[in-house]
Order: sequence, then structure tokens, then C-alpha cells
Amino acid sequence: MYGRDPWGGPLEINAADSATDDDRSRNLQDFDRAALSSRPLDETQQSWLLGPTGEQKKKKYVDLGCIIVSRKIFVWTVGTLLVSAVLAGLITLIVKTVPRHKHAHAPPDNYTLALHKALMFFNAQRSGKLPKHNNVSWRGNSCTHDGKEGDSIMKDLSGGYYDAGDAIKFNFPMAFSMTMLSWSVIEYSGKYEAAGELNHVKDVIKWGTDYFLKTFNHTADQIDRLAAQVGSGDTSGGSTTPNDHYCWTRPEDIDYDRPVVDCSSCSDLAAEMAAALASASIVFKDNKAYSQKLVHGAKTLFRFSREQRGRYSAGSAEAATFYNSTGYWDEFLWGGAWLYYATGNNSYLQLATAPGLAKHAGAFWGGPDYGVLSWENKLTGAQVLLSRLRLFLSPGYPYEEILRTFHNQTSIIMCSYLPIFNSFNRTRGGLIQLNHGRPQPLQYVVNAAFLATLFSDYLDAADTPGWYCGPNFYSTDVLRDFAKTQIDYVLGKNPRKMSYVVGFGNHFPKRVHHRGASIPKNKVKYNCKGGWKWRDSKKANPNVINGAMVAGPDKHDGFRDVRSNYNYTEPTLAGNAGLVAALVALSGEKGGGIDKNTIFSAIPPMFPTPPPPPAPWKP
Repeated sequence: MYGRDPWGGPLEINAADSATDDDRSRNLQDFDRAALSSRPLDETQQSWLLGPTGEQKKKKYVDLGCIIVSRKIFVWTVGTLLVSAVLAGLITLIVKTVPRHKHAHAPPDNYTLALHKALMFFNAQRSGKLPKHNNVSWRGNSCTHDGKEGDSIMKDLSGGYYDAGDAIKFNFPMAFSMTMLSWSVIEYSGKYEAAGELNHVKDVIKWGTDYFLKTFNHTADQIDRLAAQVGSGDTSGGSTTPNDHYCWTRPEDIDYDRPVVDCSSCSDLAAEMAAALASASIVFKDNKAYSQKLVHGAKTLFRFSREQRGRYSAGSAEAATFYNSTGYWDEFLWGGAWLYYATGNNSYLQLATAPGLAKHAGAFWGGPDYGVLSWENKLTGAQVLLSRLRLFLSPGYPYEEILRTFHNQTSIIMCSYLPIFNSFNRTRGGLIQLNHGRPQPLQYVVNAAFLATLFSDYLDAADTPGWYCGPNFYSTDVLRDFAKTQIDYVLGKNPRKMSYVVGFGNHFPKRVHHRGASIPKNKVKYNCKGGWKWRDSKKANPNVINGAMVAGPDKHDGFRDVRSNYNYTEPTLAGNAGLVAALVALSGEKGGGIDKNTIFSAIPPMFPTPPPPPAPWKP
């Protein structure tokens, strides 16, 4: 019986053995040898299995325990490994001993080099007993008795910073300067670290915040006054009373009275100081005790600013002359935003996003100075700061509407910086005239350069390639290019080929309007009028005040390097703070970017964690 072979041939399924004896004889070689071993084999069968009967040389083996290998193979393997090891060692020895050409690191860019200089200016402005590492050879301890004379409630007001080329301590611009420096550290701590300046800038900030804590009762929850100013500069009516403007004296040699101005109704000043302490608390968040001290002081100051309303300069003729404040609503917005970031308390966010507050601060009506960040007007800075919240956390209702407005306003301000829109005039050399041709333009320019770079980094970090100006879309690179052209102008790329940062480049101002830099440290104490000869001298300053950014050129790119004209040659704390912020933002490679998360470290999750799923149902 046959079946069908699946491969196409007949398949025999008969069980009968059809093989012949001859077939079996021919196929014995195919037998299973193991099967044959079960019975004794005769010599013929053994010969079939063992092959030729001649003597053969036995192979030698090595027993390695788990395996048995041929001795020849074992020797070859071990020998190959030993030769390979010797060759590898020789190659390594040759590579390490042969001299190589080292690839030098790329030299620091101009922004990083200028950053090192710009921070040194703050060391030259320090008041009080100086630390040993201050590194300004011509400076020494000065005005260590501030506050001990007069009627001020605060008796120890040593420390802090002199405002400019004089020895007055104006808390209003000083607080703005510390806030700007803290903001730059929070955003660009990685770049500061790469430049080797992180510890330095934090030391600069702490010198300022330590002083602010002395100007009011920082341990109290509620205060009714604070110190606003130390020193005097009033020379109106031909006054000859020795003070910080009439006299031309090194701070170390001051022997005249330094009055302290207190204020009990100074919302703008108190809110700005609150912003300084709140922002610094984020910088020092790793120092928990100090950070909490700063937060408590910021809360106390902000409460004082809200409860006892008034402009600080309204009660001070000197403040009105030198640093007049036109309102306090922008400081409420600015201080509220910083306190929210420092504490995570929603009450501060509710205040900073209140439409009425924004309206009073001028967020909706524009004006000639709209979009210009300065020691006097923080609206633009607050709008950028709150746009950050929308870009990265998007808190939604009830904040979304006003945050979207701030974001849109920020976009409009960024558009106004671009040459195509003619919102601001420019000099022939390309310097934007944010103060409309008035003197001392550079302090406003560097603030704008910082904001433009920062906003472009915000957009990049949010994976947004640009922003709209009307129907036109602009890349974030356009903002960065604007910032670079302005800072490059400051650093020497201008019609006069002059760097306006002292000590940077080969051509910079030599007759800076600065008392300490213009009087030699020669162990001679010059009295009030005795220093006038140095003020009026046409010679270069004997001391180089490295990093000082002078007031800047006029609207025709003109500049006079004369000590007596402060509109050209006087540096200020606020100006240098903006310069440092802009330089660190532009330094290094663009990919460095911002620190997205540190500023939000105190803010709890925007949305509550969803509850766990219910337990499985059981019948």
C-alpha cells in the first residue's frame, strides 16, 4: 500500500522489511555505533568502528577544569594574549612619552573680558571696612561711623556702596542695582561660573544686602521708617557747607558730617529695597538661614510700602534733585513679582497681576519713555519678569489675561528696539537714544541690551523661534544682534573708537569724574578744598577705576574726556549693574541659555497632584 509523498513521490507504508542481505551488507557503515556497544564486538566489527589498525600518535590535552582543550591551541591562545598585552603596553608608553601639541582653549570673548572689569567697579565703590580680598589697591576703609551721629534711628549704617563719583549712599538706585545683579545671577549662574565670577558677583550682592538690612529693623514684622540716604550733596544757592559734592576728597579722608535721611512715607524706595532682598534670597537659597533673613526683610519692607503710601523723593529735596521718583506703582508691580518668586505666596502674584495696579503703573498708555528700564521706572522689567511666568509655568485662570497682556506688551517693547520701527532715534554711530538725546545715555542702553538678550533666551528655552511685530515675524537672533550692536558700541565699536568701560581696550576715558580715582594715594590728606586741584587738573587720573562705565557720549557721538563734566565721565552703580547683566547674558556661546527652574524653586506646583485611582472593586 502506498501513500502520497508530500514531495511528489510514492510513499511505502508496508511494514515488511524489503531490504536484501546485500543491502544490509552495503549499509553496515551507517549503523549507530552506540547501539553496537551494547554487545561484545568481534575483531572485524571493531575494525569497522576504529578504522585502520596501525599505531597512531596520541594527541595531548590540557584539562582546565570546566573544559578540556588541545594543548597546542592552549599554548597559542596564551601566547597571543601575552604578545597583545606587551604591544598594548608599548603603544601606551610611546603615546604618553612622545610630546604632543596641546589644543589651546578658545580665548574668552570680549563680553567675558569686559565682565571681569565691570564687576571690579563695585569693589572700588565699597563703603565701610573693606574685606582683605577687595583687590583695589588705592581704596581703604572709609565712613565707618555712618549713622552714629545725627537723629537717625539706625545707628550703624556703615557698608553699602557709594553711588557714583561722590561718597553719597542713595538707597534707591543702589537697591535697583542689587536687584539687577541678582536677576542676572538667577538667569545666568552657569555663565558666571564659566567665567569664574560667580563667587565674586554673589559677594558684591551680599555687600549691598547686608547694608540694606541695617537701614531698618529687619527682625520686626512691621516698621514705620527706614534710612533712605547717607551723606549730602546739596550745593544750591552757592552753599559752601562741606559735603560730598562741595568737597573733592577721597572717601578715606572725609572728616565732615554725613547726615542720614530717614523716611516714613516712601513706598517706591521700600518696594525697591524689598525687590532687592527678595531677588537676592533666590541667589542665596543654598544658604538657608541668610535667605530666610532676606525674605523676612523683604516682606517687612513691602508691607511698609503698601501701608504708608508716598513718594520717597517728595519729602527730600536732595532725592528730588538727584534721583527723583515720579511714582511708586511700578515698584509695587516689580516688588510684588519678586516676592512671589521668592516666597511662592499667591497673594503677591494676585497683587502683581491686578489690572488696576498695572494701569496706574502705565502698562496700557505708553508715552515717550515707555519700554525704557531704569532706576526710576521698573515697569518694563516687571513685564518681562511676569512674561517669564506665562512662558514656562502658564498658571492659567485667573492670571492668564493680564499675563498675556504683559507678554504682548513685552513683544511690542522688543519691536521698538529694532531700527526698522523708528521708535527711538539713533546716533550716526548706531547708539539707540532711549533717553531721547538727554545726557548720560549708556545706563539705559545696557538695560535694554540685557532685556533683549534675556527675552530672546526665554523664547529659545520655550522652543519658540521668534515673535511677531504686527504681521511680520522676527527671529530671536534679531534681538541678540540688537543687543550686540549696542554693547559693541559701548566697548569701542563707535565713531570715536573709544571704549566707554575704563580699563577695557587700548582707548578709554582717563579723566573719570571720580574723587577716589583722581586723587593719588600718597599719604597726604587733602582737605575739602585741597582736593580741588585734582578735580581741575587736566592730567589723567592717577588711579585707574577698572570696569567703570562712564555716562557716555552725546547724541552726535561726541565725547569730552574731562573730569569736571559728569554728563560725560561719571560712572554710576545703576549703570554698571545693567552693564554687568548685559555682558553676562551675551558672554559665551548662545547655546548656554538661561536657568529655567531656579527662579521657580519656591513656587508650589501650579495644579494639585491628582488623587490616586480608587481601589479595585471587589464583589
